[in-house]
Amino acid sequence: MALEEKERIIIPDENGEEHLFEVLFTFDVDQTEQSYIAVVPVEQKDDEEVEVYAFRYEEKEKDDNDLSLFPIESEQEWEIVEEMLNTLANEEENE
Repeated sequence: MALEEKERIIIPDENGEEHLFEVLFTFDVDQTEQSYIAVVPVEQKDDEEVEVYAFRYEEKEKDDNDLSLFPIESEQEWEIVEEMLNTLANEEENE
C-alpha cells in the first residue's frame, strides 16, 4: 500500500485552500472493492477530541503517492467506515 502510518497528506478544500492532514489509517473493503482513508487535521491531532474525515480513495496508476479522493455518499459506506473507526478507537483504548 502506498500509505504508511503517520503519513501526512495535503487536501484542498472547496475554496482551493490546502490543508495538512495526518493519516490515521487506510483500509480496503472486499465486498465493495473500494479503499478508504481516515485523516485528521494536523493542528488537531493532539487534541482530546478531533474531527475525523474519511474518504474513498483510488491510487493514480502513474504515481503510488498520488491519490484521488472521493466523498463518501452512501449510508452503507458510512456504516463501514464508522465500524472501522470504532474498532480502531477500541484497540487504542485497550493498549
